[in-house]
Amino acid sequence: MPEPSPTPVRRGRLFRFGAAVTVLLALAGYLAVQYLTAGTGAPRCRVVSGKSDGASYEFTPEQAVNAATISAVGTTRGLPERAVAIALATALQESGLRNIQHGDRDSLGLFQQRPSQGWGTTKQIMDPTYAAGMFYEHLAKVPGYTRLPLTDAAQRVQRSGYPQAYAKHEPDATLLAAALTGHAAATLTCEGGPGATPVGGPDSVRAALVRDFGHEVLQEAGADVSTAGSAATPTASPSLSPSLSPSPAVSGRTVTVPVRKDPTGRSTVRQRGWELAHWAVANSSALHIQRVSYAGREWTAGERRGEWRAADAKGDSTTTQSAAEVRIVTAQ
Repeated sequence: MPEPSPTPVRRGRLFRFGAAVTVLLALAGYLAVQYLTAGTGAPRCRVVSGKSDGASYEFTPEQAVNAATISAVGTTRGLPERAVAIALATALQESGLRNIQHGDRDSLGLFQQRPSQGWGTTKQIMDPTYAAGMFYEHLAKVPGYTRLPLTDAAQRVQRSGYPQAYAKHEPDATLLAAALTGHAAATLTCEGGPGATPVGGPDSVRAALVRDFGHEVLQEAGADVSTAGSAATPTASPSLSPSLSPSPAVSGRTVTVPVRKDPTGRSTVRQRGWELAHWAVANSSALHIQRVSYAGREWTAGERRGEWRAADAKGDSTTTQSAAEVRIVTAQ
């Protein structure tokens, strides 16, 4: 005998249950997309290989800022590109290059460092500059880390329960490290656009440069860098080349960063220049940077998907410059 048809009450309950499950799945999918893309229509960043092999990696402005900080802290310590790649791969695995306030047990931040294990206070670990410095401090103590497989070097520092997990991030981390250390010129681009917070202007750019690279980065740019915290308090406008003759409006929004030879001999002047230029592009959304120019190339927010192009392509002679400085123009 066939079973009786479900009663109307039972059918109603099944319908409501199915509808609830559908809504929850849709919500979960939406949140996942928002997390991975930083919101619909958000500006994106992209790094490509300097070897013309077609390799590329796309990421969000938030990730770009954190990656730029990690790289800058490493190079400022005189560490090689390999160290930066190891650090970036580790942060990609541990936090997705996001400065998160949660994790396994008391793990926090970009590298999921634990206050209870001596990595620092909660406030310190949540400072990306501090967290990166602590990672490099431990990495430098690993004998022959530059010759080890990336996953082994990272594991010697992290002591992770998943020691092989870092390996899958090596290709992306290697691309990022090549761009952010300046080895691969004009390979990091961002679409640009305003950041989530109304932070910008030349003073904010100077403060961020000092935060990531140290006080020396602006010492020859006519800026008086404060030693209090990580802020920079300029008392004079950065020096500009007289031959460029920018308009007063642009001059007031311009930070000119000198490019000097690396005393350690690890990088050339041009490599250092591209390191600073790529750092500025990576921070463009957070600091409302409108234009970055270096060595005859220029990046402009919102133009051609943020690609680098010849600085004189618009016939504007004020953008032409030498390899001795990186020019950063803010939107305000």
